[in-house]
Amino acid sequence: MVLELGPELADVALQAEEASGPTLENEGAAALAVGLAALAAGYAERGIGAAAVGAMAEDDDMFVPGLIMTVLPETLVILALVVVFIV
Repeated sequence: MVLELGPELADVALQAEEASGPTLENEGAAALAVGLAALAAGYAERGIGAAAVGAMAEDDDMFVPGLIMTVLPETLVILALVVVFIV
C-alpha cells in the first residue's frame, strides 16, 4: 500500500513547491517556535521535577539545587519568547 502512494505523494510535494507565497506566515512560525519550546520544557521538567522532589525528601539541603534544576528548562521558553520579540 505504501508503494502505491509513492507517485501520488511525489505529485503533491511537487505541487506544493509550485505554490506561490509562504505556507507558514511569520506569526504562525513564531507561535510554533514558542509552542515547541514550551512542550520541550514540559517534557524535560517531567523527569527533573520527580528527581528533585525525591532528593529534597531525603535531604533538606538539596532544596536550592533542586529548585534551580527544576526552573532551568523554563529558560527555553523565555529564550524562545525573546527570539520572537527580537525577530
